[in-house]
Amino acid sequence: MEIWNIFDQFGGVIRTEAGYANGPDTAPSYQDVCRNSGHAETVRVDYDDKEMNLEELLEYYFMVIDPLAVNRQGNDVGIQYRTGIYYTDEGQLPAIRKVFRMEQKKVGMALAVSVEPIRNFFPAEEYHQKYLDKNPGGYCHIPRSFFSMEHRE
Repeated sequence: MEIWNIFDQFGGVIRTEAGYANGPDTAPSYQDVCRNSGHAETVRVDYDDKEMNLEELLEYYFMVIDPLAVNRQGNDVGIQYRTGIYYTDEGQLPAIRKVFRMEQKKVGMALAVSVEPIRNFFPAEEYHQKYLDKNPGGYCHIPRSFFSMEHRE
């Protein structure tokens, strides 16, 4: 769940929370998710759109994912690692579609990133929250340099 700390470095990001989403409506454990519960490992990002808009946030997101990977990011493989943008309000769709089209144009092929409303978000266990803060040597598919793109004041 290491990716979640990447967003905490940006001004305008109020809070991040690791969790599981868009699976059945029963709260899973991490072990359930690893056993194909149908949930995606997800991060909830609360942000102040006066300081960072959704397009900027998504541009950072696309910097740290492989948008062509199906059910995989780095060495993490399985349906829980499917890549998606899960929105909370249909008013977010124009910004999402704009960034999605730009990214698709960059790679020149269809992206393996789903865009759909968030369903059934369940917070992950406490040991998954701020994972790399708790486990500085932990595995992450994101290069370490990406964790210091912007320092918060």
